[in-house]
Amino acid sequence: MLSPGSTYTEDFSATPESVPRARASVADFARAAGAVGPTLEAIRLAASEAITNAVLHAYHEPGGTVSVSASCLPDELWLLVSDDGDGLQPGRDSRGLGLGLAVIAQLADEFQIVSRSTGGTQLQMRFRLEAAGSAGTPVSGECQPATL
Repeated sequence: MLSPGSTYTEDFSATPESVPRARASVADFARAAGAVGPTLEAIRLAASEAITNAVLHAYHEPGGTVSVSASCLPDELWLLVSDDGDGLQPGRDSRGLGLGLAVIAQLADEFQIVSRSTGGTQLQMRFRLEAAGSAGTPVSGECQPATL
């Protein structure tokens, strides 16, 4: 179990091949943070949608980067997916059905889309980790304090 404040951060090339690797890395972190069952699947799917969105829409030219960061806090996990691309552009040609952001909004307990001052977009997602234990016993669904 991860201790509160544990963080995972990695940059991936903005290519389709990066999506499954990034999704697996986020899922591994979430599992270590205590995410299980439907919550783990929601985090995995939301990560996949957010990373795919950046790969498909952030850059006009090859060579971009997608930054993925996850943080474990007591009872919750935060997932941030960022790019340095062109930002959200109204009326821009889309290569998808446009359902990814709606899916993320349904999966996450909190979801924000932020236009970064340095350019690009950041998707911020919060997932509540379910408490699965009884009173007085550790719960499997929350970051636990590290034991020495």
